[in-house]
Amino acid sequence: MTAHVEGPDDARLRRDSAARYDDVAQRAAAVVIGRYSTSFGAASRLLAAPLRRHVRNIYALVRVADEAVDGVGTEHGLDDAAVLAALDELQAQTEEALRTGYSANVVVHAFALTARRTGIGPELTRPFFASMRTDAQRSEHDAGSFDAYVHGSAEVVGQMCLRAFFDGGPVDPAELAELDAGARRLGAAFQKVNFLRDVGADVQTLGRRYFPGVDPTVLTETEKRRLVDDIDADLAAARAVIGRLPAGSRAAVLAAHDLFAELNARLRRTPAAHLLTTRVSVPTRRKALIVAGAVVGARRGAA
Repeated sequence: MTAHVEGPDDARLRRDSAARYDDVAQRAAAVVIGRYSTSFGAASRLLAAPLRRHVRNIYALVRVADEAVDGVGTEHGLDDAAVLAALDELQAQTEEALRTGYSANVVVHAFALTARRTGIGPELTRPFFASMRTDAQRSEHDAGSFDAYVHGSAEVVGQMCLRAFFDGGPVDPAELAELDAGARRLGAAFQKVNFLRDVGADVQTLGRRYFPGVDPTVLTETEKRRLVDDIDADLAAARAVIGRLPAGSRAAVLAAHDLFAELNARLRRTPAAHLLTTRVSVPTRRKALIVAGAVVGARRGAA
């Protein structure tokens, strides 16, 4: 029996197969963001094409993990222990894909393509998965656990996206550190806005109370003002560095910032007592105007 000698056609077929799998994985990631996020999805369309693909790849993994602890696992018969085991498995798949560049899980594979190109490592993914586990382990937070949760669930995601914006290109470490601070503040603002606008569903459906020392069922105007003021401070800190981002990302980040600033403004105007039963949102027409304004602002250098 003659051993097969690999020729140029064999190598080409393997390359074509790998490229097709990469494409399928990234298309799957794009479906996730398209189905789950309108505001984030609208802003991401303003990114330059390679950056848009990276952000979709990041978001898909984040969304899949988040859904596991937000009721999808339970709806499919998993108890808390099984949800935690599923998260452990997803983290193991992610870390293996970071090492090898491949996963049989297409969402993990897409994430690894971006992570390996842009320098996202376990120092960012591990805090994320730790925060996801928290949702299956505790229903209330003190100041310390709240800060840790926001860091892992949102701030590190901002840092992942920041690295994606450079698309593997060189960046000065000192500049990256300053931009990281802005990315963390923006991620924190997004998360806190979502906590406040979903406060009713979180406590009534999931039994969670995120803001330390705040009982959502008797939220006062004073407490609400304190929360929206804190969010505004995060948004202002993030806004200050948007103009220093790579050009292909500025309009998208400015649009996302402005959309959440609008949400926060609407939360400020909504009576605290109504937040338990009303989910504040930005109307489609207003959202389109904000996105258009961000495009113009970025082109004029206002970012």
